[in-house]
Amino acid sequence: MCRIFAGQAPETYEGQTRSVRIGGHSTSIRLEAAFWTVLEDVAAHQGMSLGKFVTKLHDEVLDLHGEVRNFASLLRCSCLIYLAEVRPGAAGPVPMSAAAARERYLHQSATLQLQAAE
Repeated sequence: MCRIFAGQAPETYEGQTRSVRIGGHSTSIRLEAAFWTVLEDVAAHQGMSLGKFVTKLHDEVLDLHGEVRNFASLLRCSCLIYLAEVRPGAAGPVPMSAAAARERYLHQSATLQLQAAE
């Protein structure tokens, strides 16, 4: 089981910093590449650009809670909600390298062969 997680391409969890404008102020947000991929899908699903989606989400959280604490964590949790509840199965797994996908396939095949031999 851990091979599924350990076998992912390092590029997916490498941090990326992006600049965005929120409330007329320029700021930067650092997230893992996989989260940026999901956020781009969320924004497209909502029919807006990534910048517009991030700004709209920030504004709605501000309206609901009066402040926005740890916005990067809120974005990560929003990705999890989106994948689990809004688009289950549609977004598919987070992209991985061909080598990681092959390793995952080989591991699953070996597991199935061991189970069949028992």
